[in-house]
Amino acid sequence: MVAAGIVVMVVALLAAGGAPQKPAGGLLGAGLGVSWAVPVLRILADGAAVATGGAVLAVVLFLPANDGKLGGKAIQACQDAAIAAGVWAVASIGGLIATATVILGIPLSHLAEHAGPAGQISQVRALAVAVVLTAVLAVVLSGAKTLGAALVAALLTIAAVVGPLLTGHSAAERTNLLTVLATLSLVVHVLAATVWVGGLLAVLRYTRSREAVELFSTLALGCAVTMGLTGLVTAEIHLDGRQGGWGLITQWVTSGYGALVFAKTVAFATLVTVGWWHRRTTLPELATGNPAAFRRLAAVELMIMAGTIGLAVALSRTP
Repeated sequence: MVAAGIVVMVVALLAAGGAPQKPAGGLLGAGLGVSWAVPVLRILADGAAVATGGAVLAVVLFLPANDGKLGGKAIQACQDAAIAAGVWAVASIGGLIATATVILGIPLSHLAEHAGPAGQISQVRALAVAVVLTAVLAVVLSGAKTLGAALVAALLTIAAVVGPLLTGHSAAERTNLLTVLATLSLVVHVLAATVWVGGLLAVLRYTRSREAVELFSTLALGCAVTMGLTGLVTAEIHLDGRQGGWGLITQWVTSGYGALVFAKTVAFATLVTVGWWHRRTTLPELATGNPAAFRRLAAVELMIMAGTIGLAVALSRTP
């Protein structure tokens, strides 16, 4: 999944014009290696966030506690989530360093000399908060034995996911209602995606009981509807703001950003179709004690989801 997401992201950045470029005029800049590290570390962090969120979701919803005490499988899920949160924290640290270097336009070796200006950058501050939250999250999860601890971990996961979103495309200028609406829409969109992708991972890894799968199917439907609506709102606000008029129609074929929005829409429609097929075919087979079809289709669905995450990261990096 990680490899698929990175490949799709790189291809999308190159095709849409968001790929890092060499500085003009002989300037040193951060270098292509560090510039490419920013989206690569971002997709690693996103993947770790999805894995963390899915494992925590499994503990809270799919693996019932006994009098508030977690069972063996739930404790294992917490341990897995702690490892994923650690990866998330490390990727965020790398992203923080690379982002500061790229924004300041300096070689990595000179970053220590510019620590003051780097600390004033909103993206760097958001990533620093994410590093702290994910580190605390890893510690909480590593010792989680009760449902209460899992609920605290869920809140920390939400906070760590939301923080960096408040300094992206949608939050660049909080000067009017549309930018605030775009930011809120993006936050809800990403949280729904985390629950959808992470939940499917959790169902495959920790439980394939009929009850858990049916619960996830209902949850996935709500996430799909939420993602469709918020994605439409966010895309239209961004695309319309670039030229005016109906940006969703005019810029799907006239700009790299619009082309990525179109590609992401196609991927989303494919996932909805796969979800419909799950409900129609594989869930009844699972109910009869035959999980093979569900596992195969879910594996394909996860690969498409990974590619969609790659498109999302490329979209956030495309001007």
